[in-house]
Amino acid sequence: MKNSYPLYICILWHFHQPNYKDPHTGIYRLPWVRLHGTKDYLDMALRVQKFPSLKLNFNIVPSLIEQLNDYVHNGSKDIYQILTLKDSAELTDSEKVFILENFFLANWDNMIKPYPRYYELLKKRGFKFTRKDLTKIARNFSISELRDLQVLFNLCWIDPMFIQSDPYLSELAKKGRDFAEEDKKTIIDKQLEILKRIIPTYRVLFEQGQIEFSVSPFYHPILPLLCNTDIAKVAQPDIVLPKRRFSYPEDAKKQIKMSIDYFEDLFGRKPAGMWPSEGSVSEEVLGIIKSFGIDWVATDEEVLSRSLTLPFRDSQGSVFNPQLLYKLYNFNDVAIFFRDHILSDMIGFSYSGWGTQKAIDDFVNRLMHIRNSLPYDRPYLVAIIVDGENAWEYYPNDGSDFLNGIYNFLANDSRFQTITFSEFIKEHGKGEALSSLHPGSWINANFRIWIGHQEDNLAWEYLAKTREELSKYAIANPEKDLSAAWQALYIAEGSDWNWWYGDEHATETQEDFDELFRSHLIKVYEIIGIDIPPYLYVPIKIEARKIHPQIEPRGFIYPKIDGIMTSYFEWYLGAYIDVKRSGGSMHKSESMVSDIHYGFNKDNLFIRVDPFGSFGDIIENVIFHINILHPTLFKVVFLPKTSTQQATLYEKVDDKWIKVSDDLEAAIKDIFEIRIPFEQIKVKENDEIHFCVELIVNGRNGAIQTEQNSKRVEVIERCPWRGYISVTVPSPYFESIMWY
Repeated sequence: MKNSYPLYICILWHFHQPNYKDPHTGIYRLPWVRLHGTKDYLDMALRVQKFPSLKLNFNIVPSLIEQLNDYVHNGSKDIYQILTLKDSAELTDSEKVFILENFFLANWDNMIKPYPRYYELLKKRGFKFTRKDLTKIARNFSISELRDLQVLFNLCWIDPMFIQSDPYLSELAKKGRDFAEEDKKTIIDKQLEILKRIIPTYRVLFEQGQIEFSVSPFYHPILPLLCNTDIAKVAQPDIVLPKRRFSYPEDAKKQIKMSIDYFEDLFGRKPAGMWPSEGSVSEEVLGIIKSFGIDWVATDEEVLSRSLTLPFRDSQGSVFNPQLLYKLYNFNDVAIFFRDHILSDMIGFSYSGWGTQKAIDDFVNRLMHIRNSLPYDRPYLVAIIVDGENAWEYYPNDGSDFLNGIYNFLANDSRFQTITFSEFIKEHGKGEALSSLHPGSWINANFRIWIGHQEDNLAWEYLAKTREELSKYAIANPEKDLSAAWQALYIAEGSDWNWWYGDEHATETQEDFDELFRSHLIKVYEIIGIDIPPYLYVPIKIEARKIHPQIEPRGFIYPKIDGIMTSYFEWYLGAYIDVKRSGGSMHKSESMVSDIHYGFNKDNLFIRVDPFGSFGDIIENVIFHINILHPTLFKVVFLPKTSTQQATLYEKVDDKWIKVSDDLEAAIKDIFEIRIPFEQIKVKENDEIHFCVELIVNGRNGAIQTEQNSKRVEVIERCPWRGYISVTVPSPYFESIMWY
């Protein structure tokens, strides 16, 4: 006989953004906290209020809340916001290029096309382009067109709910074009008003019991990999691991503790549950989570399938073992909710292209099928866990019609009951105990997205090395406050950086993610005053590493190393790089270096650095570094204030800089010139040399760090800022080859 159990539905919307703040400028590099804040966070809460009988779960990562509060309470800004507010008549050429490249980052069908003027500007910019093209394209955009673009980009990222309910925004949307400068400030003010309402609105829902809040580790790290990167091989035996193992379970504990403490400060009580970043779990991680009093976690059904060594679905994706899939389990007395992978992904990736009513009907039919496939002898549950922010721009009307449709169904059909995770545990216990738990994430029940690719592994190796240096320094200097250094490291442990490394995912802003990751590691070295490894200035993304010169080498050169332009022709056959066009200098709007020239003959590499203006004012305070990054680590150090006009060559051996030579020929007057014999840097014909130039201040002994020399150094300029210059050691026949 059927009992009264409904099919319980546990829906969790996950909100997450990584820390986008540049640790050197204090400005947010990307605007997604602000823009998703105006489009996705508040409206998701307000929509729940329309259905009082509905019970939902929300997971908010503390790094997101931290940034929301930074905008609201500290007046922090992102570069997109700053360029929005700048008078369009005063935009520089590079700022125009930035706006044309980035102010169309929105769904073209659902966010740009509804504004005819916006789509008109998109067509004028072009759907496909190169950055070189944009320099020319920008010249054809009028001041009025740029101003309209500044307004429309921000307007399209405000949820339609708020545009329709606000007379000013509604009128602005109807006007559609020919905006005024004051419109930009008003629209940014409106965005901040929306951001201010987000946390208070959720707090009310939480206190009323209509929603449950859970958290993720503070900066969203993959906890099993923090504990031990070797765990990736358990999940995927054929994976290639980083050369340097990362194993710091204490960092996993710290990320969890920071998260729980932050949540308690904000909401007045500790969270009961946790969505481990990317649903990543392992037996070790569950033990750590339990030690902090967390009652439940959630992950993907495939983790359960591998834990039980039983499949749940046939080749068509249909569930043939629903009694095992749709129930609660626990491991080590921590309840684990395993999400329905197919239904969750339908919401996240598929329904947006179906048409609203067809999508709602399919969702309802799938739940009906699950209900009918289960016996009525006990409570069963369907866990639906979805990214709650990125999907909606692909839906018409920002997903509002779809969500209202499924909410209305769930709130009014007695065969189904929405419930929070903690309520389900309170009513029905923590479920059946698992004898083992497979280590994995919500993607393929492994960690392949974040480790295994050449780029991923390099990031882990850099992270491990930085962590070792910080730990060593902290032990040696227990009296020093290193909280800022540890924070930078914890941010770098986040999962988002490696999400964009490798070949699984792509985004228009990969360069920003790459630079932010390395900038946080650089910040650690800056704080502890240790020589910054040159490799941290080189992009981890393979395609972004090599800087191409404006002019390639065309023949052997034999310049006189005297610091002056002895003859125009002495560098004529060499290569030339415009610093500004090749990545600029380190966090500087103006560079003291204008050009880098380089070339070679069969025995020597020659490098020349040209200043903007004169080197005369800086000779007393600056040291030149030539960092040779490949094939062997060398550093050439030149102190302009010395009278010898010679440079010193060091080689990195067993993590120490060993002096090789102190008589390299170098000179500085109008320009800086240096000759580096190939033999001394251990390269031979056809070897590829990677190098960059740095200008250093506050160094001692050429800024080569030793135990006796712990004085902090500062890189005031690096050329190129991103990546390296590549030179192939020529054969003796290079010139004759170039003639053909």
